[in-house]
Amino acid sequence: MSKIIPFKAVRPSPDKVALVTCRNYEDYSQAELAAWLNFNPYSFLHVINPAYVNAQKITLDKRFKGVAHKYQDFKNEGIFVSEENPVFFLYEIQTKNSTYTGIVAGTSIDDYKNNVIKRHEDTLQYRVELFKDYLHQTGFNTEPVLITYPDNEAINSWIANKKIERPIYNYSTTNKEKHQLWKIETDDEISWLQNQFELIPELYIADGHHRSASAELLYDEDNHLGDTNLKYFMSFLIAESNVKIYEYNRIIRDLNGFSTTDFLEKLTENFIIKDKEQELWKPQSKFEFGMYLDGNFYALFYKQESKSEDKNTILNNLDAQILYDKVLQPLLAIDDLRNDERIDYIPGKQSVLTLKELVDEGEFAVGFMLFPSDISEIKALADNNLIMPPKSTYIEPKFRSGLMVYEL
Repeated sequence: MSKIIPFKAVRPSPDKVALVTCRNYEDYSQAELAAWLNFNPYSFLHVINPAYVNAQKITLDKRFKGVAHKYQDFKNEGIFVSEENPVFFLYEIQTKNSTYTGIVAGTSIDDYKNNVIKRHEDTLQYRVELFKDYLHQTGFNTEPVLITYPDNEAINSWIANKKIERPIYNYSTTNKEKHQLWKIETDDEISWLQNQFELIPELYIADGHHRSASAELLYDEDNHLGDTNLKYFMSFLIAESNVKIYEYNRIIRDLNGFSTTDFLEKLTENFIIKDKEQELWKPQSKFEFGMYLDGNFYALFYKQESKSEDKNTILNNLDAQILYDKVLQPLLAIDDLRNDERIDYIPGKQSVLTLKELVDEGEFAVGFMLFPSDISEIKALADNNLIMPPKSTYIEPKFRSGLMVYEL
């Protein structure tokens, strides 16, 4: 039984929404960031990165307070407007290749604590603490947790009918995405949606594990304040068939003392190797791996393929775990996938040419391409309280910052 609630969102005025919303600020290069901040006074980047010129010279406490002050300025100037009543939203993102449609709502901290909302990734405590402090100081969040639910014909039909109505936002962005937003405000619509989600026994976090953990920590520390919004966190709820899961490919700076010949020989213990030479080869199915080494592409086929589905083998059969167990840790001596400076990651959404170029430039010695996980693997891990290796999945859609603000 999953509980969702409407909330009094704060959002851009319709005439400025295309100017306000932005990608996550970490996605911008310094040059891009400077350009947007210099030439677009309405960009939400002014709020979330208010001291961008002197960001390295101020304390986090002052920076967070700057975020809160700049957000209030945006409200005072009418750039943001507040809903009079709690509502849900239907939100759709159209990219060149995909369309993503889901519901924006508040989801329950209690459901998260009780494993009704399930997770498949571990979190770093310092990041959880940092974002908790950010939430505490600023008093708002604008990045919802991406949560999947099982495909539901009734909800799908309702969404199709809702989209016939005129959206309150209909705009495009400079990265050639189209965004539409519908308000769900009648008592009948709100009650119907809540009843539908009460029939769903489990929800799964696709993206946003640190944000949900930070919301839980903030609730644990501040629940004496009695604010209802602290008991929930903003989520973008989307049918599991409507998410796109990409892999994260790995690039390693050196071969840990191995020559190319010796490294290939070591790999034959666990993989059948086929030299693809200059073919831009990527894995075609599970238990296959691509490798780029010394100017050539290789196909690696895992020898010990297992069909077992017991709890102990669910994680061991994950391709990212296989690569770690058979190559990265024993051969390349990479123990800590999060913090070892010898490894880096490239989202599978990017061309394999990106990986090739980085290796060819000499900064990295070898690159590995993985086959993306599917939603059934993620759910199986979450159902068994198992955790994926870091950087196993890159999941879309990505929500625009500044489109929706959930005040705490």
